[in-house]
Amino acid sequence: MSVDPRTPCLIGVAQHTVRAQPGPEPLDLWELVAREAAADAGAPGVLERLDSIQVVYTDSWQYDDPAARLAERLAAEPRHRAYSRVSGTAPQMLLGAAARRIAAGEMDAALVAGAEALATRRALRKAGERVAWSHPAVPKPPYGWERPPHPAELAHELFLPVHTYAIMETARRAANHESLEEERAHRGRMMAPMTRVAAANPHAWHREVRTARELVVPSEDNRLVGWPYTRRTVAVLEVDQAAAAILVATGFADRLGVPLDRRVYLRGWAYAEDTWEVAARPEPGSSPAMAAAARRAFARAGVGLDDLGALDVYSCFAVALRSACAAMGLDPLDGRGLTVTGGLPYAGGPASDYVLHSTAAMAGRLRAEPGHGLVTGVGMHLTKHTYAIWSTEPGGVLGDGEPVYTAEPVPIVAGYEGPATVAGYTVAHGRDGAAERGVVVADLPGGGRAHAHLRDPGLIAEAESRELVGRKIRLRADGPVNVATW
Repeated sequence: MSVDPRTPCLIGVAQHTVRAQPGPEPLDLWELVAREAAADAGAPGVLERLDSIQVVYTDSWQYDDPAARLAERLAAEPRHRAYSRVSGTAPQMLLGAAARRIAAGEMDAALVAGAEALATRRALRKAGERVAWSHPAVPKPPYGWERPPHPAELAHELFLPVHTYAIMETARRAANHESLEEERAHRGRMMAPMTRVAAANPHAWHREVRTARELVVPSEDNRLVGWPYTRRTVAVLEVDQAAAAILVATGFADRLGVPLDRRVYLRGWAYAEDTWEVAARPEPGSSPAMAAAARRAFARAGVGLDDLGALDVYSCFAVALRSACAAMGLDPLDGRGLTVTGGLPYAGGPASDYVLHSTAAMAGRLRAEPGHGLVTGVGMHLTKHTYAIWSTEPGGVLGDGEPVYTAEPVPIVAGYEGPATVAGYTVAHGRDGAAERGVVVADLPGGGRAHAHLRDPGLIAEAESRELVGRKIRLRADGPVNVATW
């Protein structure tokens, strides 16, 4: 079959996991996986011919010019360089943009690399040592948010994903009329098969097979973090992991002599956005943006869910998995499994970089078992969604990269006093496993939403033992914080 020479194809991928800490700094890891990806393509000389070097934001260290420093290491002189912002969708956004530029004839070859060394940072911190890596940014730049948290979220200490996603989980659970025990049992059944995939993955951070009960029942080594979530059902961030992918035009791959069976094509791609704040979401327990992105990606690829041989659904938290499955009409217990890596809680969740790992793993799966595979990404607080369908068969349409859906937010009200109704909630737990505070998102009688804390120990205990969504409560202002009672 004749293939348009401008068709983008993935020719080289690499993953690397460092198990002995302290390990290398991110720049060293970027260089390592870039060279391994070129070797995987069977074209080491491709690095010197790169038109674009793009780096996924690293939480581990702020370099003065990340893409330029990597270009120096690779002896490359790309005319395009990019460094992403913080987001679990960042790798797919970079790959999607590179694919569109390749298809338009603006470039022939692009490298996307990412790495985290957060396990090394933790090891050095425990040893009382300072991190002293190369080329620090001076002054240190602000954190790479695309948008900072809402002031009301900051006031109520609602900015950690382990709490925002838990609130959406409770809203989803109530909307689906599940009991607390039914949600917990289903979460275990859904995620236990992922541990088996991770156990077989040489790059996975945790390679132990776990039972459903071991994942969801709190214990001394599986404490609650943001109720109802335990440590073993949320992404593990403190890892030392790196990944890279090389995307080129098909005609360029021909000139490099890359064998046809090494090529994987980006057949369909889409991006969509829910609201940036959990409290602003019209239905906190569902994601219309996910559904829109999934529909558009499948339509652009010209394939359906049943045509996929493998999937990797972004798995930072259970509600992300469940929302994606609902958006696609996919059974969470589908026999194909939800991951080719083992997922963020088990294979590893290197901050913004995970989707480079799932893309690399998907490329390996499709090379071994030709067909179609889906890789999804999630950014911020279940806000940003990318869907990418990779295939050993070229075809489909990439689209223009613009969001195929953007949500209309519900107004957030600060300093509210009066009656309200619980829309979603969680209980934040400390490192010792003890409950610290409840955090509530509440519907207001006149429209809009407000945040509130639960402070009374008895009310916090009740929140973890019965359904609160739909409960009538009363809020009172205590400075910038609302306090909930009933």
